[in-house]
Amino acid sequence: MPTLPLADAENLVAATLVRCNTREDNARSVARALVRAEADGLKGHGLSRVPSYAAQAKAGKVDGFATPALTQPRAALLSIDAANGFAFPALDAAIATLPDTTRKTGVAAAAIHRSHHCGAAGHAVEALAEAGLVAMMFANTPAAIAPWGGSRGIFGTNPIAFACPLPSRAPIVVDMALSKVPRGSLLAAKQRGESVPEGWALDAQGRATTDPAAGLAGTMVPLGDAKGVALALMVELLAAGLTGANFAAEASSFLDAKGPPPGTGQLIVTFDPSAFGENSTARFAVLARAIEDQPGARLPGKRRLAARAAAARDGLTVSGAFLAEISAL
Repeated sequence: MPTLPLADAENLVAATLVRCNTREDNARSVARALVRAEADGLKGHGLSRVPSYAAQAKAGKVDGFATPALTQPRAALLSIDAANGFAFPALDAAIATLPDTTRKTGVAAAAIHRSHHCGAAGHAVEALAEAGLVAMMFANTPAAIAPWGGSRGIFGTNPIAFACPLPSRAPIVVDMALSKVPRGSLLAAKQRGESVPEGWALDAQGRATTDPAAGLAGTMVPLGDAKGVALALMVELLAAGLTGANFAAEASSFLDAKGPPPGTGQLIVTFDPSAFGENSTARFAVLARAIEDQPGARLPGKRRLAARAAAARDGLTVSGAFLAEISAL
């Protein structure tokens, strides 16, 4: 299969989106996010999203020409209207502004509304950790998880991400959806014509299924059963209720060009470690070493960083069918 250097993959994705009714700077922001997710091995948030993103931009379900509007209603609070555009330009605005705000106030937050699929949530908090902050992100997504004991989707897969800096090395990054696997994993399997393991998803009748199409039409199995559903509720309240975004059950799908914009939300909360004491990051390193000193134990993200390094060296392997599909868009 063909191999593309990362820069070529970004250029390819950006050019595709520009052809499909997206402004160049927005297309570049999206392309960076999708290619980085692909490089990290997070294929459900990577190149598999290009056809659906392009279709939504062409249909106007996502506004490829939107410019995020940032206001600061309180000293430690940023409010960002993504304007029914792609989430990534709004996230870029938050990442650019939060470090200075957080250093002034100690703790800060960015509330994003009228947004879209945020991709790999870990990337936003990782960027903030690289700027020296501790960061958490909560994002809601269209309905995909039923309440515990119910059968109809009310909550999204609602990722939670966390990152903190470590001295002289890559940050600790935790990124997880509240379903057993991200919904994008079903989309990627469907595109490849593959089945998925039992235990990932339920069909529209609430039965276990290995058919990704049936799973996409049904609901996802929550991480940790009832506990995962409770966390999904928490994320809905933070990422949508607090920000003024659509709840999951009010949002249209991220996966097709039907209906109005999803209008979902993201909430990022940041902490300046130095505001809590001079030794905070050194203390983070003590815990990291305690984990890594145990044979077989590792910090979250080790495989992701290894995949990223390999992709930077070797490029991304893509199928001829994928290249033909996006060339036709």
